[in-house]
Amino acid sequence: MSKRTLSYFFLLMTVPTLINANDPYLWLEDIQSEASLEWVKEMNANAHKQLASTPEFKALRDRIKTILDARDRIPYITKLGDFYYNFWQDDEHERGILRRTTLAEFRTATPRWEVVIDVDALGESEGESWVYGGSNTLRPTYERTLINLSRGGSDAAVIREFDLKTRSFVKNGFNLTEAKSDVAWLNRNEILVASDFGEGSLTESGYPRTVKRWSRDESLEEAELLFEGESTDVGIFGFSDQTKDFERAGIIRSIDFFNSNTHLLIDGELILIDKPTHVDASFFRDWILLAPKKDWILEGTTYPSGSLLAAHLDHYLEGSRELHVLFAPTKGRSLAGFSATRNFLLLNVMENVRNQIEVASYRDEERHTDPLHSSRGFQTVSVRAVDESDNDSYFITKSDFLTPPTFGIGEIGGPEEALKQEPHIFDTEGLTISQHWATSKDGTQIPYFQVSPEQISKPLPTLLYGYGGFEIPMLPGYQKLTGAAWLENGGVYVVANIRGGGEFGPQWHRAARKEKRHKAFEDFIPVAEDLVTREVTNSQSLGSMGGSNGGLLMGNMLTRRPDLFGAIVAAVPLFDMKRYHLLLAGASWVAEYGDPDIPEEWGFIRDFSPYHNLSKDETYPPLFVTTSTADDRVHPGHARKLVARMHEFEKDVTYYENLEGGHAGAADNTQRAFISALEYQFLWQQLREINEIPDGE
Repeated sequence: MSKRTLSYFFLLMTVPTLINANDPYLWLEDIQSEASLEWVKEMNANAHKQLASTPEFKALRDRIKTILDARDRIPYITKLGDFYYNFWQDDEHERGILRRTTLAEFRTATPRWEVVIDVDALGESEGESWVYGGSNTLRPTYERTLINLSRGGSDAAVIREFDLKTRSFVKNGFNLTEAKSDVAWLNRNEILVASDFGEGSLTESGYPRTVKRWSRDESLEEAELLFEGESTDVGIFGFSDQTKDFERAGIIRSIDFFNSNTHLLIDGELILIDKPTHVDASFFRDWILLAPKKDWILEGTTYPSGSLLAAHLDHYLEGSRELHVLFAPTKGRSLAGFSATRNFLLLNVMENVRNQIEVASYRDEERHTDPLHSSRGFQTVSVRAVDESDNDSYFITKSDFLTPPTFGIGEIGGPEEALKQEPHIFDTEGLTISQHWATSKDGTQIPYFQVSPEQISKPLPTLLYGYGGFEIPMLPGYQKLTGAAWLENGGVYVVANIRGGGEFGPQWHRAARKEKRHKAFEDFIPVAEDLVTREVTNSQSLGSMGGSNGGLLMGNMLTRRPDLFGAIVAAVPLFDMKRYHLLLAGASWVAEYGDPDIPEEWGFIRDFSPYHNLSKDETYPPLFVTTSTADDRVHPGHARKLVARMHEFEKDVTYYENLEGGHAGAADNTQRAFISALEYQFLWQQLREINEIPDGE
């Protein structure tokens, strides 16, 4: 028995009540137990010794920290009333400051900012490790906002009412204790609140099951219960729209991740919107916008999955089903999202994972869509309204893998103005972006992006990144950390657009859900194989990385094709698919993965559960796993247990668990730089050693 295995044996002996024959590492799910934290401490010490003790690591960490703290990066802004707000972190403000300026000041080279909240100072004065989690501001006065503050970056947060005029918290204002809460303003003295109200008030996923209408002059216990969902729902959430003359509020019952009911609060009563649960509903002035995730047959007309439809809200509520098609998908063409200005909708349209922005409007009762901006090359363009209640201005951001982002402002029908541009962070000389296609096991063509030298004369260290879940697309964007830590040193970076993501709309996502989950893994493997076939790299030089659902992907690459990779990095991963639905927010993902309590579903889930598919007799590539003790979304037990089992099997695995950071993995730039440097140091250590690439080449 090795020294390390012996150490685990003694740890196991201290927690006999948490061990069972089927899962000897169940005790590691006890996040804060003395035994589990001692195990974490030992793992972190090993990781630090292996990866963080060299001058090369320290130089890389410092380089990344400098990039994250850079004063010349873009301070993205949001308009609230007369001010433009920005949340900023740097070496002087580790936890950050919420600050504001005017547009005229923002246009200058060195804007003058007014600090609204200093999170570092607040945390120090209160003895808390506060992390800013955003805010919800009262409109149209913009005088009050509800601030989210979490301990260490967890999803659960306290909410406090804040006065933006006096820049101080409101005494005896709307305040909520730590929970996964959701709030929405009705007016200055009333809010909708969904929170943990005590026993029975949360769903099995850990989100609110009830929504209350809370008035300023009453206690939370006295607030009116407005809606109550089922314990099996993902959660119940309130919403409000404070656009002048179009004020409305309501409740969304999220049945699962992809099905929901929407209720409007009209004259004090909740009115259920008549639609299938797979159709998402939102509101834009006097329109209702409907987005079906499956083909929707309505009065003899089929509206395909991925469409965006609009109807006059009052007419729809009265029973009319006259729908206008704002967007209809075609092969290779899908809708990635939309944003509303005062009179238009800005549609983010993707075609073969390249995007353009279109403007949708009505003219003489006819639907018109006009192009606003087409991407150039592999550029990603994103837009959002400046003030949807007031004008047709928009903010626009453009970037690609090698081009720093440009942030600008425009008016529909008018010119665009570049407001800020980030400088080049890393050397791009000789690098190029290309798009390629690999053939999956069932013949489906899978696109992927490659960032590499223009000429490749020998196999190069290559990092393949993937996600493939929850209809989230992987798009080109400036990779300043990857650029500085990987590309600049001679590596190749690749992003796979596998099924399960949203690159081609809902159908691309559905193609890898539940019993079809294996399709995502079968897509990723041929991308890796294609890189080897094209002699971009070889299996010893190929590393892969993914986080969260992408961590599950990495676990499956480890167990399905260990021969294909030289090293694997998995961040905040899911690994134990037998118990994922019992841990933290896991129950909310049953619609994505399936229910392991149903025998026939466990039959296919087990096939992609890395924890259950590890073999003592298999040879695995070196694995590095990171997670956070404060992650209250994906339980750190997933990562802990697989690592413990790999140690039991005496496999090459390294583990680091950050105490803070929540599902993001890190709470500030110091932590982000450290963890990022660990990941890249691990990859270079494994791949450089194999390829004998000298430092600095």
